[in-house]
Amino acid sequence: MKIKKYLWVLFFSFTAFSWAQTIEVSGTVIDGSNNFPLPGANVIVKNTTNGTQTDFDGNFSLEASRGDILVVSFLGYVTQEVPATDSPIQVTLMEDSETLDQVVVVGYGTQSKRDITGSVSIIDDEAFDDRPNTQVGALIQGKAPGVQVVSGSGKPSSGLNIRIRGTNSINASSEPLYVVDGVPTNDTRSLNPADIESISVLKDASSAAIYGAQGANGVVLITTRKGTSEKPRLTFDTYVGVSQVWNTLPVLNSEQYRDLMTEMGRNTDWSRYTENTDWQKVIFGDGLSSNYQLGMSGKSNGTSYYVSGGYTKQEGAVRSSEMERYNFKINLSQEVTEWLEIGTNIAYTHYSDVDVTDNQSINSGGVLLGVLSTPPNIGIYNPDGTFTSNPFQDWENPVASTDGSQREYVNQRLLGNIYAEISFLEDFTFKTNIGTDYSSANYDYFLDPFRTSYGRAMKGIGRYNTNLTNFYIFDNTLSYEKEIGRHNLKALVGSVFQKYRWEDSSMERRNFAGDKITTPNAGSELIAATATKAEKANASYLARVNYEFDERYLLTANFRADGSSNFGPKERWGYFPSFSAGWRISEESFMRDQETINDMKLRAGWGLVGNDQVGNYAYYGRVGSGGNYPIGGVVLPGTYPASIANETLKWEESEQINIGLDVALFNRRIRFSADAYQKDTRDLLLNAPLPRSTGFNSAIQNIGQLRNKGLEFQLTTVNTQGEFNWESDFNISFNRNEVIDIVGQQMFAGGVAGRGEVSLVREGEPLGTFYGYLWGGVDPETGMAYYLDSEGETTFSPSADDRTIIGDANPDFQYGFTNNLSYKGFGLSVFLQGSQGNDIFNATRIETEGMTDSKNQSRAVLDRWREPGDITDIPRTSEGNTDNSRLSTRFVEDGSYLRMKALTLSYGLPKTFLESINLDAVKLYATGENLFTLTDYSGFDPEVNAFGGSNTAMGVDYGTYPQTRNLILGLNVTF
Repeated sequence: MKIKKYLWVLFFSFTAFSWAQTIEVSGTVIDGSNNFPLPGANVIVKNTTNGTQTDFDGNFSLEASRGDILVVSFLGYVTQEVPATDSPIQVTLMEDSETLDQVVVVGYGTQSKRDITGSVSIIDDEAFDDRPNTQVGALIQGKAPGVQVVSGSGKPSSGLNIRIRGTNSINASSEPLYVVDGVPTNDTRSLNPADIESISVLKDASSAAIYGAQGANGVVLITTRKGTSEKPRLTFDTYVGVSQVWNTLPVLNSEQYRDLMTEMGRNTDWSRYTENTDWQKVIFGDGLSSNYQLGMSGKSNGTSYYVSGGYTKQEGAVRSSEMERYNFKINLSQEVTEWLEIGTNIAYTHYSDVDVTDNQSINSGGVLLGVLSTPPNIGIYNPDGTFTSNPFQDWENPVASTDGSQREYVNQRLLGNIYAEISFLEDFTFKTNIGTDYSSANYDYFLDPFRTSYGRAMKGIGRYNTNLTNFYIFDNTLSYEKEIGRHNLKALVGSVFQKYRWEDSSMERRNFAGDKITTPNAGSELIAATATKAEKANASYLARVNYEFDERYLLTANFRADGSSNFGPKERWGYFPSFSAGWRISEESFMRDQETINDMKLRAGWGLVGNDQVGNYAYYGRVGSGGNYPIGGVVLPGTYPASIANETLKWEESEQINIGLDVALFNRRIRFSADAYQKDTRDLLLNAPLPRSTGFNSAIQNIGQLRNKGLEFQLTTVNTQGEFNWESDFNISFNRNEVIDIVGQQMFAGGVAGRGEVSLVREGEPLGTFYGYLWGGVDPETGMAYYLDSEGETTFSPSADDRTIIGDANPDFQYGFTNNLSYKGFGLSVFLQGSQGNDIFNATRIETEGMTDSKNQSRAVLDRWREPGDITDIPRTSEGNTDNSRLSTRFVEDGSYLRMKALTLSYGLPKTFLESINLDAVKLYATGENLFTLTDYSGFDPEVNAFGGSNTAMGVDYGTYPQTRNLILGLNVTF
């Protein structure tokens, strides 16, 4: 019996050994569509890190245990699992049609990415991963060629302005149309980026013409998340962060300031002013931010749902600035029957912020210029608790601007739609949609009558403003789709009706008895009270046809007729057609047998789109209020003609031609796109001069032409695959803007520092041109600045005719470069973004180097001229005289920069561990934003624009709130 037991033990031990023994596994991986070998395919033993890659001939070899499972994968192909054997293995991978035929949201529908013939940039949720941000525009920046994100300010309450393929208008809006789940909107500031699934940017007219009158500036389609998995999915995301002003500027200390004032002849009892306050340290600090997001999604029994709630709070790096937002989102769809689906997408947002004033001088309450120009010799508070002020003038310190008043903006917004989709007669689908964007906002301001000098002078100020915006849209579309042999036809017709309504009211009261009641009713003196209402309506009819033959020849045609209440009965309707075609060269017989090129598509398109964003009642002869008349010694209310009627006023039109090429190489490990375009905007809605005989100086007319033309390139590469993955994405864009025709007139914009306007609009030049004097230098004998006149001669008193073009705010090119690397659960994302060749007019330096009054100055003035014979480029002090600090090339600087926009290190916990605690995924990450910036610009930050979304005044820095450096720690958990 003992011998028998030993034999059984020996038998089982031998069997176990035979199954566990290591064997050499070899084989070949081939492409199932053409039987060519696949070099670089991954072959990994399942649930291990043991793996290899196929060589140039598709062969692989590795050690494994008998009975192991091999996982074979390659980008763009369906992954296969095969058992490990000691016999040669041949694995056939088939193309993943879901990857190749990525569905892209386009106007009023979807389309396979490979069939798109227009110029469309896609930004999916992979670009959002580990990139926490409070604004949609920041997620687009640097990710799509031809799309410029302009930041007017870095404060939490500031929005972002987007320009697609340049600035397209002078007086009308150049902001693109945003469409959120089918509902148009012009405000993305309160949207929650965590709810977004993908963003499609329609850049050329052939893709945007389906939006007709609203598509001239491009269209940004935002699609929010839906439920997709049978199993309910619960996610929790959170992060905390800190923000800092990454750059400070050197200014005079108290002793240096005292010497400067003495030199300027300003004397005081300096024993009263003995502080040495660093106002940048007082105002700049660590801004804390936090975010919490809980979402649940799923799909079962024909019901798809996504429900989320989020909370975000962001404190700015500048004292008192902050933003707070609550978001609630419900996306729900139900397949009621085989032919009927109904659904809704609803988002509610409660948004509030506390603003700080920038782009203003200290005597106008500007905080950023205040930290530079407030004398260091004073402290923050007087002994009685009031705010200190400049020893020579009643300009209070910047803390009075941040802490001296109560102010809050609150907005409650409902954005959503309800739709029904009916399928009938096999090939037809009818969809009806009702959407709304309802916003109710108020601004509450109180300045007490004690702590600030302005508050004491006004005896307190209370203001209350309200704004109500109600937009609704009702659209109906009928679509047809049919595939017959090698022919594929899709058609769409529809109608759209939209209406906007605005209501505004404001009041101001002064003369408050105290500071306990902060609402305007406590003020005894009514200063102003007003209320306005306005509305606008649009009606549209649209059609689209997509035709495909044999997956090689593609054709798209769009047409939209738009009517707008902004225009008179003679020109109310505009008609906007577009055509585009594509040739998939790679599907031709002469291309099918080659191995290098996997896909090649040539695109070309033409289209006409419109713009009616010129203000309400533009064509009417309007009546103005406030024309009060003294009659019989009594002032009686009156009105006056405010504008002249123009019943021939019509649409601003943009005609665009686009040619593009899409190429995929080496089993799609290299993907390249290129586009060239020219966009001409005609019949500009321009406020142009009128003959004085009309009784008016100017009126909105259809006059002038702008042109934008450019090149765009995008390159995406899979550099390595396997345990270590590395993917790169690089895009670069070149745009040239030119004013073609504005009937010979010159227009000016961008008034700064009391020196006049620095921006010029003139035929033959781009928008954003700087205009001023040519700086010559400093005269060693007198210390006065001299300039070069129109003849190139030196002058100390140049005339207005000596002004010339001194700079260009438009970049030569812009670019973004992203690298994503991963290894065994670790991830590293590096995102660089930059701009090259743009000028910045540093108007801040006029305030800090002008030496015309009692403001503190930059340390640059330590090198100022003091006595005859001094050789310097900083003029002498010039009390009350601005000749030394005219708008000139002295203040024009190179604004080029390269910025580490985001650096993220993440780690995903192992699956085996997560299964033991019943979790699907847990990721930890650390993100740094704006970690470093390479630039020669001397100001706070090169990514600024004091005039925000202005079409004509660009690239000006006048005490603008800078972009901040942000450090963020986050956690994502999926149940």
